[in-house]
Amino acid sequence: MTFALIDDMKDLPLQPPTSNGGNHPLWILGHLTYAESNLIQHVIGGQENPLIGWKMMFGASTEPSYDASHYLPWDEFRTKADEVHRQTNACIAELSDGDLDLPSKNPPPGREHVFGTVGKCLTMVALHPMTHRGQLADARRMAGRPPLFV
Repeated sequence: MTFALIDDMKDLPLQPPTSNGGNHPLWILGHLTYAESNLIQHVIGGQENPLIGWKMMFGASTEPSYDASHYLPWDEFRTKADEVHRQTNACIAELSDGDLDLPSKNPPPGREHVFGTVGKCLTMVALHPMTHRGQLADARRMAGRPPLFV
């Protein structure tokens, strides 16, 4: 659902969701991709996030830039998002029901209540895109587009 809204904004990747700025579609695409990779590879798996180089631009508490030169082309971000999602699906396919209760290897300190088990991390992977859906809907409206129901 959220990625349909992201894809609809490919032609306006830096469209802010409000007159006061906010998270534009390109930042949301990069942020969701970075975060999913981080949850699967680092928090659950205990490995370094392969997208660690994206942390300063897309990690938690970062702010979007409205300078297009700070970003890769849209299609490169979208291709990487699909790749990360395929890796996530492959990870999930290998899990048993019991694995969902296993502790994650690198939960953020103080956030164990959210990221402390494999199951909790996967819940966040599923829910995180929805937390940005409203920002995308607002960016579409700021661009003069009608609601898109997907």
